Amino acid sequence: MKMAFDTNVLVAALIQPHPHHSRAIKWLKRAVSKEFDMIIAAHTIAELYAVLTTLPVSPRISPEIAWRLIHESIEPVSTVVALSTSDYLTVMKDVKDSALSGGIVYDALILKAALKSKAGKLLTLNASDYRRLPHSEGIGIIEP
Repeated sequence: MKMAFDTNVLVAALIQPHPHHSRAIKWLKRAVSKEFDMIIAAHTIAELYAVLTTLPVSPRISPEIAWRLIHESIEPVSTVVALSTSDYLTVMKDVKDSALSGGIVYDALILKAALKSKAGKLLTLNASDYRRLPHSEGIGIIEP
């Protein structure tokens, strides 16, 4: 089975003081043990780096540490799914047609990558946002 990961689950899994760390780390460990194929959208790599390097934690996560976390903990166990220009334009039209605005567009891109990869499930800490998106009925959306 293929399981797509939202960026917020990856952040929670990687950052021990995160309030959802214990819930999220279990899923990352399952991916490492190959219980399922872990899928991430290509833009999730950039989003994860941006979030890690701006988190209000002490000590701050440096660019070097953020890269190492991604390179050593996420990259080896995940399949990265890139979207085409056509995919991006379709997602933007779908979001516009649904009168959705703001950051939900990033969730829509993750959903598109999950559907493109034929993932059976999408793991997120904000399931209600995903359920508002067009085509969300095509995948099981679960919270850790």
